[in-house]
Amino acid sequence: MGKVEDAAKDVEDHPAASWVAAAGHVANGIVHAVIGLIAISIARGAAGEADQGGAMRAIESTPLGEISLWVVGVSMVGLGLYTLATAIGQLRDDLWQGLKDLGRMVTYFAVGVVALTYATGGTSSGEGTTESLSARLMATGWGSILLVIVGLAIVAIGVGMIVSGVRQRFMRHVDVSPKSQKWFVPLGIAGYVAKGLAVAAVGVLFVVAVWTSDPSQTGGLDGALKSFTQLPFGRVVLFGIAVGLITYGLFCLARARKAKPA
Repeated sequence: MGKVEDAAKDVEDHPAASWVAAAGHVANGIVHAVIGLIAISIARGAAGEADQGGAMRAIESTPLGEISLWVVGVSMVGLGLYTLATAIGQLRDDLWQGLKDLGRMVTYFAVGVVALTYATGGTSSGEGTTESLSARLMATGWGSILLVIVGLAIVAIGVGMIVSGVRQRFMRHVDVSPKSQKWFVPLGIAGYVAKGLAVAAVGVLFVVAVWTSDPSQTGGLDGALKSFTQLPFGRVVLFGIAVGLITYGLFCLARARKAKPA
């Protein structure tokens, strides 16, 4: 295990690693900004899917769509590999941080796979897959319990992001001058809080689905964001979250320039 950690640390310290991570953060920022723009249109009553699939279709519709999808996909997979190396290197000294990095790695890989799927002419329906799996699980008692556990875990992740934003924990990963902090810190706080709310909403839907015995209530980010439109003043809340997701995207772009060297 020690040799593996040392090898991972060597990868993390390689000069090219910072470029790979920066490209991934840029791609991640673009995806979040596009999702935020789609969410704004939904808040205004238009149709659309405010999730990774919807973002990829929006990117695909641009003049350089196919090339852009390949760039996003490869960049996100690269960021996932970089995060994996970081996680392995930290597992011995900071187990909790290493586990969190592993969670982020899964997310980065997932976005990368969706982008590459669309780049190769395929499609991806996260909502349909989630609903189908949820229906199978809810047919058994243990499956319903598992869904509740998953939902609560997702809520915890969302709350964790909100706390990280408010406490400015994201500053651990960047090197920002005192002058730049005036705009960088508010950007990070708003972005983390908005994304945390969106993620927590996904987890709440899992619990609601089990409570109502309705697997159609489960879903990903698109279903969670659209659920706000059913609440009083929900469209206003959705608009705020959408702006926050765009802000998070801008934060990712800024992080690509301000990331601490490995």
